[in-house]
Amino acid sequence: QVQLAESGGGLVQAGDSLRLSCAASGLTFSNYAMGWFRQAPGKEREFVAVISGSGGTSYYADSVKGRFTISRDDAKNTVYLQMNSLKPEDTAVYYCAASISPEIYLSDYDLPLTYSYWGQGTQVTVSA
Repeated sequence: QVQLAESGGGLVQAGDSLRLSCAASGLTFSNYAMGWFRQAPGKEREFVAVISGSGGTSYYADSVKGRFTISRDDAKNTVYLQMNSLKPEDTAVYYCAASISPEIYLSDYDLPLTYSYWGQGTQVTVSA
């Protein structure tokens, strides 16, 4: 049984940093590309970042590029999202997700349907 558990969310001020973690179990971690999505109240779930199974390729949403960094530690079955220079518009529930492929496909890496497994989410709130 695949399980993804996010942690590291919280309440911070604009300009602060947070690091989210997502611990995975029940899967061969390196066989899965891992993504982060977020969902703000009243909005659709949106893509944030993705990293390939090898860790050699990653992509970011334009809104977070240069501020957020995705990484993975296969020895710990964990994917991270380092978030710097946080803004109030980053406020959302952040979800990690596992794709069924270790590769990233340009046609669909930003679509929730590409990912088979999801965590429960962790709340990030950024005050002005």
